[in-house]
Amino acid sequence: MIKILITILIATAIITACDAKKDVIASPEIATEKVDTKPVAAPVAKPGASKDVVISDNWVRANAPGQEVGAAYMTLTSPQDSKLVKIESAAAGSVMMHSMSMDKGVMQMRMLDELPLKANMPEKLAPGGFHLMMFELAKPLTAGETVTFTLHFKDAAGNISQQSVTSTIKEAS
Repeated sequence: MIKILITILIATAIITACDAKKDVIASPEIATEKVDTKPVAAPVAKPGASKDVVISDNWVRANAPGQEVGAAYMTLTSPQDSKLVKIESAAAGSVMMHSMSMDKGVMQMRMLDELPLKANMPEKLAPGGFHLMMFELAKPLTAGETVTFTLHFKDAAGNISQQSVTSTIKEAS
């Protein structure tokens, strides 16, 4: 457990680290990153299902050489109250939901068991906030390639549904 927490902290530091390729605005209290959030790949979902969550603005951040974790982002809009309860991908041994926030100049990242989705209210997973962390990567995340995720949602009645989405890997801009 401690190894996972250390890996998460190191991964967060690497993912949010500044480099010459990023346009970063920072202060002791707030650090944000300008990111192009245009949709990069069409989601693959059950045809004609009216209860599907709309997945948009999905992308995966390319990782640095030697980095063993990755991060994925997207916007989820559910037509009904539901929860994102599980994410899977062949690209990683495990995918976890995290929240990230700044408190008095200290970054805090917490693993979430589930992510509540309010009906028709977009929930944005983006750098500096909610995001997906990918652990035990099968191979490096290289810009221009894609990653497919299977997202598991639970509705208010407890029914579980799945949707797949393919996201393009890109450099943070």
